[in-house]
Amino acid sequence: MSNLITPPAPKKQPEQTIVEWVSLSAKSHPQREAVVCENNRLTWAEFDLRANKVANGLLSLGLGKGDRVAILAATSIEYIEIFMGTLRAGGCLVPLSGMTSSDSLEGMMANCGAKFLMVSKSTKHLMEPFVNNLKNICSDGFIAIDFIDPDWVNYENWLDGASNLEPNIKINFEDTFNIIYSSGTTGVPKGILHDHQMRAAQMERIGDSGFDDNSRTLLSTPLYSNTTIVALLPTLVGGGTLVLMTKFDAARYLQLLQEERCTHTMLVPVQYKRIMELEGFEQYDLSSMRMKFSTSAPLRAALKRDVLDRFPGGLTEIYGLTEGGGTTVLATHLYPDKLESVGQPSVGVELRFIDDNDHPVEPGTTGEICGRSPTMMKGYYGRDDLTKETLWQDKNGDTYLKSGDMGFLDEDGFLYLSDRKKDMIISGGLNVYANDLELALLEEDDVEDAAVIGIPSEDWGETPLGFVVLCAGSLRNADSIRTSVNQRLGKSQRISHVLIQTSLPRSQIGKILKRELKARFNKQNSN
Repeated sequence: MSNLITPPAPKKQPEQTIVEWVSLSAKSHPQREAVVCENNRLTWAEFDLRANKVANGLLSLGLGKGDRVAILAATSIEYIEIFMGTLRAGGCLVPLSGMTSSDSLEGMMANCGAKFLMVSKSTKHLMEPFVNNLKNICSDGFIAIDFIDPDWVNYENWLDGASNLEPNIKINFEDTFNIIYSSGTTGVPKGILHDHQMRAAQMERIGDSGFDDNSRTLLSTPLYSNTTIVALLPTLVGGGTLVLMTKFDAARYLQLLQEERCTHTMLVPVQYKRIMELEGFEQYDLSSMRMKFSTSAPLRAALKRDVLDRFPGGLTEIYGLTEGGGTTVLATHLYPDKLESVGQPSVGVELRFIDDNDHPVEPGTTGEICGRSPTMMKGYYGRDDLTKETLWQDKNGDTYLKSGDMGFLDEDGFLYLSDRKKDMIISGGLNVYANDLELALLEEDDVEDAAVIGIPSEDWGETPLGFVVLCAGSLRNADSIRTSVNQRLGKSQRISHVLIQTSLPRSQIGKILKRELKARFNKQNSN
């Protein structure tokens, strides 16, 4: 990787890597639970030894510093063992999404050049179309987590033959930690490379969120997602317990939270919505909860208010990119009058706002959000060209990451989002923000979910098209909704058409897939 990004130094340099922190957690309370998943439970002592076995198993197969270990697997305790074992061996973890196509996965594997591939039964079919083309995988580097196949090494048999002693590989802050591929909601996924310095710097914030060795964090989002890792790592570093859900279900989630006396959780907005709408929500004992987190997509102000009113514990919304740079945090329980915002810049974060020509805009004016902080990616792996495209330098020569999001800071320093830059609709030469129109659609009593895209218009260049999901039992029609909403919008914002849908396409972490909405429109328009 070229050294295109130089983050500012943190005010306080981390004293240890995450690998060292987690090892200390295991030694400090070996008999406490480290990971719980369905009927399986590991103490810290057991988890520590199995992570050592993974590390030593990889080293015996020839893993060198920075070699990539790809994992395409369902949520399980084994996943967490592989995660930590890879890092202990000095490897770089590459968590792959089981929600993407085989073609995309083949591209990711070619990009990262992984030497090892760990796969579970539920995701094996995604690799089968191209597994024979993976020439970088070392001998015995195809490892089957939970299935038997003569062409794959059985995970448990492999562990049985490995040492459980500390591998004693020196991990440096500049060593690679992970490559996480972008969600691909708007195009080809890019490999976001983080190092140990970036991940350790993130841990400096965990004390404010109440993570400690008594924390029990309930995770129901996929383990390949940075959304999940944001809550997973501080739990392990703090010496707490991970409680894993293999598949999200609102009722089962609340039952688990109650049974396991969980203190922390990470959820995406669509999950909060399903939980708060669940009949019988008030019957569950959720009094153990200290802090809830939300990220990956905007959490609507009305839903934030409902969560604050009825779901015990604090609620922290995190805005930011997997790439890092500009991160803001809204402690909604401390700032209930700022629920329309996504909070204030995190410690060490500098935000700037620029126009289409990369010139800074006036304070309080909407512009593209650019961020700079000690927690920045090293770059897009193997793609310096794409890395350069996302960089912006101020007059002092300091490097910021462009977010692709539009927003502004209010007079109190709280960030308000307008839209994704690529989602901005230019109608009649004027900028129209899809997010503003989506909020207007959601104000309609009969609308449960909404999204807006720009479509071609002979008169205006582009014009807004709304997709809506109606509440159960609603008899409203599309024209009624469009007319009502347009009465509350400015002339340049008016929605030209509304299409009623049974559901909106979302990624597994809740992001609306506007690429698929555009494909739906194009297909319907061509018929």
